[in-house]
Amino acid sequence: MAATALATPLLLTAAASPAAADPSAAAKASASAAEKASAAKEGDRLAKQLVRRTGAKGAMKHLKALQAIARHSDGNRAAGSRGHELSAKYAGTLLKAAGYEVTYQNFDFVYRETLAERMTVTSPDERDVPVKLMTYTKSTPEGGTKAALAPVPEDADATSGCTADDYAAGDFDGKIALIQRGGCTFAEKQKAAADAGAVAAVIYNNTEGELNGTLGDPESGVIPTGGISQKDGRALAAEAGSGEVTVNVELREFQETRSTPNVIAETPGGDENKVAMFGAHLDSVSEGPGINDNASGSAGILETALQFARAGGTRSGGGHEGNKVRFALWTAEEVGLQGADHYVSELSDAERDKIALYLNFDMIASPNYGLFVHDGDDSDGEGSGPGPEGSGQLEKDIVDFIESQGEETRGADFDGRSDYGPFIEAGIPGGGSKTGAEGIKTAEEQKLWGGEADAAYDGCYHQECDDLDNINKKAFDLNIKVIANAVGHYSRDVSDLP
Repeated sequence: MAATALATPLLLTAAASPAAADPSAAAKASASAAEKASAAKEGDRLAKQLVRRTGAKGAMKHLKALQAIARHSDGNRAAGSRGHELSAKYAGTLLKAAGYEVTYQNFDFVYRETLAERMTVTSPDERDVPVKLMTYTKSTPEGGTKAALAPVPEDADATSGCTADDYAAGDFDGKIALIQRGGCTFAEKQKAAADAGAVAAVIYNNTEGELNGTLGDPESGVIPTGGISQKDGRALAAEAGSGEVTVNVELREFQETRSTPNVIAETPGGDENKVAMFGAHLDSVSEGPGINDNASGSAGILETALQFARAGGTRSGGGHEGNKVRFALWTAEEVGLQGADHYVSELSDAERDKIALYLNFDMIASPNYGLFVHDGDDSDGEGSGPGPEGSGQLEKDIVDFIESQGEETRGADFDGRSDYGPFIEAGIPGGGSKTGAEGIKTAEEQKLWGGEADAAYDGCYHQECDDLDNINKKAFDLNIKVIANAVGHYSRDVSDLP
């Protein structure tokens, strides 16, 4: 006991020796903690101010402007069209007037426009089946391609149609392959079907609802490819299993190289080594004005940016002393995330490392809405896995805020369907919120959020009717406040992120 008592002061002296050797270390640590606490406190204050000032009421004027642009531009705001060009100028002009440094990042891409998408069962009984062409598909002849339907058997691991082995047991030569979604990209499925001799591919959903998809780029398109619902796909597969089913598929797409701009706006001041980034895609599909998809997300980003500027975020002379804040309105999202992908690919490694986070907002006002937050830590254990380190914290912050507003959320997989994709692939923490697209609201979700069970979150998804009447203002307002809260906090403090 005496020996132990004697050793203790010696151990304490040894442990204290580094601080004694460098008396400034403790002071530096204390100062750093104080700075962090001050930044967090300022972030809380600013977030509350922005949440109070920012919402659907102010953002509706942007939706109305974008609807008017579409109305005078052949009914859409698709990348490469006059409607998108005017949309980009509208947003960029407002952002520049608010004091942001605005860049129009132009690049060439292949513009596409749907010419025909029809599918008819011609025998044994004639009927029409709703079909959506896959973006950048090869086109059928005018009038369509008529052939027997050849189903690819579903497999236990939900990867049917991805490899040559999946086609070995059947005769696909000169036929139209019917394939379940899942396990690989649509491009890979139609390529495997083409290699097996199929003249076209029809992919059916692996969940309820219609299937809209893209082959990614024009070079990937090998055979005409379209998407149908799970219900229609399984019915056709069962029918073809009992005897020959003949279908006529007409999928035709116009393609042309055009130029289109991303709109990038950032604060003049702020720490350039800590960039908080927020984005949404500004383009619509060519079939409609794209007010929920995605004027809603763009209007939320734009209105929050303007309110942040009014709160001093773009004050001349570098008055914004927190982190640099960057807003992006992407182009060509509807044809394969090309705007965000181009932006990320143009960044140097050093520039990528400076981006502390990227939050994406795509479809935030669906009429039959859900409240979904991207599952940054993969706590749901579904789909593609977690985002880069820090994504779980971004998810928690959004969930905590929505719950503070008296609402409950559900997780959403990083399924690669929106502009967060290139960022998380580059190792940048990502996240965001959304309200649902062509998926079907469940009875459990109806109890959580109201609306209609067994119906699409957005029944006008990628259609002409996606206009101002296709907006749920409650969901719109809440998700805009999600953006405002995040901008307020992360413009001052990103210390909880890598």
